[in-house]
Amino acid sequence: MANLIGVFELKIDVKGRFIFPSALKKQMEEVLSGGFVMKKSIFQQCIELYPIAEWMEETAKVNRLNRFVKKNNDFIRLFMSGSRQVMLDEAGRLLIPKDLLDFSEIQKSLVIASSIDRLEIWSKDLYDEVVKTGAESFEYLAEDVMGQLGNEPEA
Repeated sequence: MANLIGVFELKIDVKGRFIFPSALKKQMEEVLSGGFVMKKSIFQQCIELYPIAEWMEETAKVNRLNRFVKKNNDFIRLFMSGSRQVMLDEAGRLLIPKDLLDFSEIQKSLVIASSIDRLEIWSKDLYDEVVKTGAESFEYLAEDVMGQLGNEPEA
């Protein structure tokens, strides 16, 4: 699948559904019929939405953990907590289950932000806050994370 691009501000209805953006549908045509996996993010108070193929790759990594090590089992349980398979309905809407709405504090407005191979679904207020706070130190983060790329010793 191609890298996803875009940030979309949307409204959510009283049942917890939103209309999936047409620009994302175009980018994801080949994977829409397979559905998605929706789960809590590990590091942020948002929801991650994985196309099924990406989810299978992610869980294949997790499945390599030795389950006879307690912390591995604990990680797997928490990683999988709240995850579920979801599909667009006939009207092109996606339902966010109540427990994930509560976790993410999504109420009326949400933001879908591309995260390369998956999407993040945020409360608009939390997303705006995280982006604003992160922008203040982004240049330092970029240098720290990306500054050494291309300088690795050859094998």
